[in-house]
Amino acid sequence: MKPDSAPQTLLDAIDADTMLSQVQDWAAINTGTANIEGLARMAGVLADAFSALPGDVELVDPAQVTAISAEGREFEKPHGQHMVLRVRPEAERRFVLTGHMDTVFPVDHPFQDVTWLDDETINGPGTADMKGGLNIILHTLKTFETMKGSDRVGYDVMINSDEETGSLASRGLIEELAREKYAALTYEPSALPDGTLAHARGGTGNYSITITGRSAHAGRNPHEGRNAIVAASDLVLRIKALEAEDITVNPAKIEGGAANNVVPDLAILRFNIRPKSTDAMNRFDGELDAILRHIEAGHEVGIHRHGGVTRPPKPVDEKAQRLFDLVKACGAELGQTIGWKPTGGVCDGNNIAATGVPVVDTMGVRGGAIHSPDEFMIVPSLRERAALSALVLTKLSTGDHL
Repeated sequence: MKPDSAPQTLLDAIDADTMLSQVQDWAAINTGTANIEGLARMAGVLADAFSALPGDVELVDPAQVTAISAEGREFEKPHGQHMVLRVRPEAERRFVLTGHMDTVFPVDHPFQDVTWLDDETINGPGTADMKGGLNIILHTLKTFETMKGSDRVGYDVMINSDEETGSLASRGLIEELAREKYAALTYEPSALPDGTLAHARGGTGNYSITITGRSAHAGRNPHEGRNAIVAASDLVLRIKALEAEDITVNPAKIEGGAANNVVPDLAILRFNIRPKSTDAMNRFDGELDAILRHIEAGHEVGIHRHGGVTRPPKPVDEKAQRLFDLVKACGAELGQTIGWKPTGGVCDGNNIAATGVPVVDTMGVRGGAIHSPDEFMIVPSLRERAALSALVLTKLSTGDHL
């Protein structure tokens, strides 16, 4: 197929029935982030499917990730393997395409089945976020490999198992594969059901602060105790006061304490921040350290900080904007209207952009209501978006578009 093929010819080259059947099969496999068995099954299915492409498929072990228990202890969290496909690694110009196999629905969640809502819409776990997106990657690349000039470029595909919990077990892998790539495409569902793309994104960080005080009898000798709950409450007010136009702070949970007649000697504060800029992210980090020192000294408690920013803010620079413009132009050739809007949501596109590589991170299906039992996918968008990505890759393979 030549790169100037008519749009209908490009669409006709994509097997929409096979795409739909695969998405339905993939969505039937529960891949909640903590379902290691389900993720292993899914990784095997994906490895088999992507082995139809040239290159080498590898299942990569997750990086070690720790968390803080309700008892204040640090423990290792298990994660599934990630799938990586490397095609023509020696090529001078290379791309990276990314997606995730995990969903937010655990193995015991009642939302497990795929059903039809109407002639063009299915409802099912992960259909939009993002088993449909994974399928678009596969069929995009199958189509791209038939197109003139594809053999001059290379690409990596990375499908991780932990995006829904922040990609802590795959962040290093994402950054490694993204570095020095010409461009990146990530297959989160469109920001709106009409196909609108997510443009600039804020960042996010999750923190767990463990406060260790001293227990005492609440009636006999409370003055000898050091109340961890009080210290945590003071901390909540102080970090909430750091909110500004470029950052929000959400204290989400305080754990700890015991009987009413005991001065609590343990509290764990968990909170999330959403910085809109790198400056806001760095400013908060420095101010938090100063506050923690103040709380530690003022309340005579011990403090252990865990976590931090997992996804830095994703501004859109000139090179990234040229990639958005190219996607829009390719959409116009295919009769698709492509727009974009900023969003407060985050994804692996944040981590890719932090390496300096231009990325469009909502190249997946049109759909909506993700992270809920109402999640839906618009079926014709499977073929539409695969054709869009194939055309974008073809354009990126020739000339200097970025």
